[in-house]
Amino acid sequence: MALNYDLVIIGAGPGGYTAALKAAALGMRVVVVDKDKLGGACINRGCIPTKALLYASNIFSMMQRSDQFGVSTDFISFDYAKMQEYKKRSVQKYRTEIENLFRENGIDYIKGTAAIRRERTVEVVNESGREYLRAQNIIIATGARPLMPDIPGLRLPGVINSDRLLATRNWNFDRVVILGGGVIGVEFATIFQALCSKVTILEKGPHLLGPMDTEVSAALEKQMRRKGISIYCNIFLEEIVNEDGLNCVVRLENGEVTRIKASQVIVAIGRKPYFENLCGNDVHLEEKDGRLVVNDDFMTSEPGIYAVGDVVAKTQLAHVAMAQATYVVEKLAGKQHSIRLEAVPNGMYVSLPIVPNCIYTHPEIATVGITEQTAVSLGMKVRCGMYTMEGNGKSIISREEDGFIRLIFEAYTNTIVGAQMVCPRATDMIGEMATAIANGLTAEQMSRAMRAHPTYSEGIAAAIEDAMKEEIEKL
Repeated sequence: MALNYDLVIIGAGPGGYTAALKAAALGMRVVVVDKDKLGGACINRGCIPTKALLYASNIFSMMQRSDQFGVSTDFISFDYAKMQEYKKRSVQKYRTEIENLFRENGIDYIKGTAAIRRERTVEVVNESGREYLRAQNIIIATGARPLMPDIPGLRLPGVINSDRLLATRNWNFDRVVILGGGVIGVEFATIFQALCSKVTILEKGPHLLGPMDTEVSAALEKQMRRKGISIYCNIFLEEIVNEDGLNCVVRLENGEVTRIKASQVIVAIGRKPYFENLCGNDVHLEEKDGRLVVNDDFMTSEPGIYAVGDVVAKTQLAHVAMAQATYVVEKLAGKQHSIRLEAVPNGMYVSLPIVPNCIYTHPEIATVGITEQTAVSLGMKVRCGMYTMEGNGKSIISREEDGFIRLIFEAYTNTIVGAQMVCPRATDMIGEMATAIANGLTAEQMSRAMRAHPTYSEGIAAAIEDAMKEEIEKL
């Protein structure tokens, strides 16, 4: 006999638990199924543990530089096992908060492996046996898994992916080679460089951070090289061999073959959507390019079955999954949408993504909207406002004067269409830019807001002023 629900959600990550909480608040009877812990990869093996280690490693790095602030100490060290314990406690506290919200909102949680059957029935198998859940609607939020390429030697001891790295308690990272120069790769490079490891990044593309603005990636690469991180782009990794320790055999851009020694090789080339064995023999969901196919309302090829987050999105970010989940639940409940996934400003024919991209390196990187290059490719005329942080009072105080804030405005209406920040607290400040794009604000409207002194956000005001000055000079 099947248990009846208004909504069955498969996957307990950001997309899944956000959908559950929103649906429960709108009066639906909800159940979430996941074979792992509540919180998904983001809380247990991704965003939260990674950022915890970034925070801890940055404290160690700052202590090494504390003498410039008049703070001296005779001996500085770190205990990697204790760092991992701190990370574990952070994860547990976050997960407990979600568990409490589930209890308070009457949301059922079943730990087990789910398979979708006909007539919107979900079969769940776990240690207790087998049970069936029937729902009016189903949301798939199963996320993604680390991608492991087909490279000889990738199964050798000492070659690990991000999931295994975040669970490792013992220190064996004196010489680290990171495969992949995307977000995951550069954040791990930041952690281990701060802990005094010799770090090398191997990236097959022409620059770090893939589709990111080239000016942003160039600024990050410059900072990383200055800190002693070795970076090789346009390379081909032929194999990994265990000869007197791990060695990565790399063919460089000029055709030369070299070996790079490592105590650990970290595979961070990306993540692939995960929906293996999700459907029973009596259900088929269309897929393309490794993702489930959905329409504009995130419905799959099967009516009443929706999918959100990494399993469908090209931009694999927790807040994207959360926004999509909110959109779907509000659609099911017949409510007006409370969040915008994209915006078309007045007088334009271009849809702007309102998705903040944040990278927790030092300095931090955050972007939203489109870049100048993208705008030009779309036939838009733009003006840009630029401010370098070396003159910012807060940056001078913190000795973090490298970086910039760059704002992109449509030339005729002065409407903001994009922002790129490489500076301290960029990941906190990008929300203001996302709000401005979502509401179609102009440079004049943004300039009316008073910003406190001294703060990093004064750089925003300076970038707006620079863009408006460009307009005056052209008149």
